[in-house]
Amino acid sequence: MDEALLRSLTPSVLTVLVRRGADFAAAEDAVQEALVEAVRVWPADPPRDPKGWLITAAWRKFLDATRADTARRRREDLADQEPAAGPASSADDTLQLYFLCAHPSLTPSSAVALTLRAVGGLTTRQIAQAYLVPEATMAQRISRAKRTVSGVRFDRPGDVATVLRVLYLVFNEGYSGDVDLAAEAIRLTRQLAATIEHPEVAGLLALMLLHHARRATRTAPDGSLVPLAEQDRGRWDTASIAEGVAILQAALASDRLGEFQAQAAVAALHADAPTAGETDWVQIVEWYDELVRLTDSPVVRLNRAVAVGEADGPRAGLAALAELEDTLPRHAAVAAYLHERDGDPATAARLYAEAARKASSLAERDHLTRRAARLNARRRR
Repeated sequence: MDEALLRSLTPSVLTVLVRRGADFAAAEDAVQEALVEAVRVWPADPPRDPKGWLITAAWRKFLDATRADTARRRREDLADQEPAAGPASSADDTLQLYFLCAHPSLTPSSAVALTLRAVGGLTTRQIAQAYLVPEATMAQRISRAKRTVSGVRFDRPGDVATVLRVLYLVFNEGYSGDVDLAAEAIRLTRQLAATIEHPEVAGLLALMLLHHARRATRTAPDGSLVPLAEQDRGRWDTASIAEGVAILQAALASDRLGEFQAQAAVAALHADAPTAGETDWVQIVEWYDELVRLTDSPVVRLNRAVAVGEADGPRAGLAALAELEDTLPRHAAVAAYLHERDGDPATAARLYAEAARKASSLAERDHLTRRAARLNARRRR
């Protein structure tokens, strides 16, 4: 069973059902049931036209559910319109579906969560981690979003800003290695950039390319994390870096600075440094100041504290960190790093161990645990 094929076909099938009059929640349920049926049937009897098969199966599932729901008897008229199996359009509907999910009846945060769950394929747990909220809270948010759009006609697509937020979160999940969606997010952002001239679309594409250029060096052969300062810069994708920088420069020239352009500027400064020691941390702090002004995000402030520690010394970084809540994810890891640079291995080791217990992934936990163990071993010598 080709799970990648099923995942790639899901957005198009969902779009067809929505276009034919199904409300979003019912269409999503029908598509999921069709996918389960495909997993059961295809190994023994693979269809010649997988997309057409899924559309027909999902439509039948939708009609069955409609007939069983007495509150939606009016939809029974659609039964005679069941499409026949056969060749389906090869057009890529994924980007359009992102816009449809960003419906004006939803708040931006709910639209992002719904799209990540329904189209991006992320789990509720992954979305909750991206939003820094409990999984139960995110589950309720997604359920409310489904109820809100249930029965709503998707004839008013959402705005670009919400779609960009979704694409960036999908890219981040793919880039982390938990779900391999980074390349798909880049592809869709390229499509969007080719469709509209928008500095933040360009900024997001540049940011993705600059981050993706370093992907091969982020982990060692054994799967362990490699910090940015220790990565083999000779293995970075220079073509992607050059493209990302060129796109960013063109976007900045429009003099309409936004969050993604500022983040891309930080990534470009890292990519431009021949060695970690030659990184222009002063400029990076200045860009983080712009990001704080644009977003007032605690995560941005956390990253800024690291940059301040590099530019002005670890004690300056710790002073900036002291202004933030210590419950912020990765707060302990940042504090440990700054204390280590400040010559306090005992405090750093304790904080690395604390950060490891709170880590969101196995690779991150192992990385932090090793740092704590290394400092403890050094102290015992």
